[in-house]
Amino acid sequence: MLAKIAVFVSGGGTNLQALIDSKELKSGKIELVISNKADVYALERAEKVGIKTAVITEDFEGTALSLLKENSIDIIVLAGFLKILSADFISHYEDRIINVHPSLIPSFCGEGMYGLKVHQAALDYGVKLSGATVHFVNAIPDGGRIIMQKAVEILPNDTSEILQKRVMEQAEWELLPLAAEAVSKDVLGGV
Repeated sequence: MLAKIAVFVSGGGTNLQALIDSKELKSGKIELVISNKADVYALERAEKVGIKTAVITEDFEGTALSLLKENSIDIIVLAGFLKILSADFISHYEDRIINVHPSLIPSFCGEGMYGLKVHQAALDYGVKLSGATVHFVNAIPDGGRIIMQKAVEILPNDTSEILQKRVMEQAEWELLPLAAEAVSKDVLGGV
């Protein structure tokens, strides 16, 4: 038996691809990819490997909850999903929604901190380490309990784009499948 995973996306889907390619994810299976934007490459990535997809541009939460129920989804992974979920939505999947954030929380996180903004903030502040955090989602943006973190060194000539690429390659793409596996195991243990 495998935990059924839905991945929420809003863009290119590099973190989704890391999940698809991972050898670490053994206790869970991606059954559904939901995007809040049409025409994003993440949907193509899913379709190429036969994963069911859906685009929801109106009444996102209500429609998503129906789809999640229809597909018996156990876990939701936010992978480059640029929409804040309501406390009501989260309550349906308490400790079963995980997110990857491109910094070492509690630094450079919270509402409005995503993508290159996070990396630029780290560079502007002058920190020597950045990284990624996988955490449970709660009603506070990036405020949920931390599952895993990994540090990545900031180098003297880094730009936000260079740092973003390094954080993805060295931390996000490694941590997200490991965290999805850990949460899948926990969910299966509770069945």
